[in-house]
Order: sequence, then structure tokens, then C-alpha cells
Amino acid sequence: MAGLPAARAAPRPADPVRGDGVKQPTPMDINQLIAHNGACFYAIAFIWTFLEGETVILFAGFAAAQGLVDPLLLLAVAWLGSFSGDQCYFWLGRRFGVRLLDRFPRWRHGVDAALHWLERYDTGFILSFRFIYGVRNFSSFALGVSAVRWDRFLRLNFVAAGLWAVAFVGAGYFLGHAFRAMLGDLARTFSLVMLGAFIAVAGGMWLLHRAQRRRRQQIAVPPGVKVVIPPP
Repeated sequence: MAGLPAARAAPRPADPVRGDGVKQPTPMDINQLIAHNGACFYAIAFIWTFLEGETVILFAGFAAAQGLVDPLLLLAVAWLGSFSGDQCYFWLGRRFGVRLLDRFPRWRHGVDAALHWLERYDTGFILSFRFIYGVRNFSSFALGVSAVRWDRFLRLNFVAAGLWAVAFVGAGYFLGHAFRAMLGDLARTFSLVMLGAFIAVAGGMWLLHRAQRRRRQQIAVPPGVKVVIPPP
């Protein structure tokens, strides 16, 4: 109705006051941190996927299910980060692979294992190495050392990065919806729930990496596997 004052936004809650009269700032929970620092959150997701990490992407997918980040933008960032990272590692293998292996001979076991997978499964390995624990950290580097042509790897890596991004962003997204369905309004607080989920996933990934490392130390390198010098 005319003449009535326009509604104003609800005032921000006052900061709590200590006994000595000094105001304390209101703590910001995880929801607010993500909502107020969206650009930084996407940047972290890009850097993390560039370095081959899925834990933060699961976390981010969980956040997307709560409406804190855009799931499609998150998917694009994860896709681009994973693609760019493995292209970089492939280039390092192609340009400096033999010299780096001579300087860091401990890498040779992982590279030889990745080349063994490549000889056995070829295209299937290039599309799936991101999901294979124990060899994935060396795979794109090993592919650079191999005879795989750069343009073929470029095409397959783009598809593989998309599959990986869809899988992990989707897993986090549906996990977030499952938590919300089970916990109702409690899931909206997000802080303690997501903190616990993040710790659980990170701990599980660390234990899995540790088990795979021990297994690699116990299994001999497949016989007959040699580093192939890439064509000029």
C-alpha cells in the first residue's frame, strides 16, 4: 500500500560481548566461507584437480548439493584442471622423461608399471588410468615417455578427464543429497557433517594410497618391460 515504508533487510546479529565489554566477532561457518569466497573455491578446485586429487572434488560436489556452488561450473573446473594437469605431465615425460628417470630412478618402477598397463590395454588404459590407484600418479608421465602420439593422447585425455570429473563431482553431489535426505534440516548446517565426511574420505584415501605403496614394494616389476623412446 502507498505510504508504507519499504521493508528493510534483517539486521546482522550483534557480535557477542565478553565479560570485559570487548565485542567478539561472530564465527563464520563453512557455508558462509564457501558462499563468500566462491571464486577462491573454484580456483582451489582447479589447482587440486591439476595435481590429481579427488578428495576436494568430492567435498565440492557435496557443497554443490547444498546449493553453495554451481555444480555445472564445478564440473567444468574439475574437467579443465584434470585435463591440463595430465597434459603437463605428458609433456614433461615427452620432453624430459629419460633424463628425469636417470636422475630419479625410484620413479622407474611406477613408470614401468604404467607402461605394462598401456601395452596390455592401450586405449582402455588411457581412458581409465585416473581411477587406477598405484599407477595413476605416473601414468601421464609414462605415456609421454612411450610411443603414444601427442595428438592421440590429447583427444583421449580430454575425454578421460571429463569422465573422471563427472564421476567424482557426481559422487559428491549425490552423496550430499543422500545426507540431506537422511538428516533433513540438520544437513543444512553442513559444517560438522561435511567436516566429518571430508576427514573420513581423506583418511580412506590416505590408507588406500599407503596399502597400494606397500603392495608395489612387494610385487616385482613385470618382466620384459622397457622404457620406449618416443619418436622425434
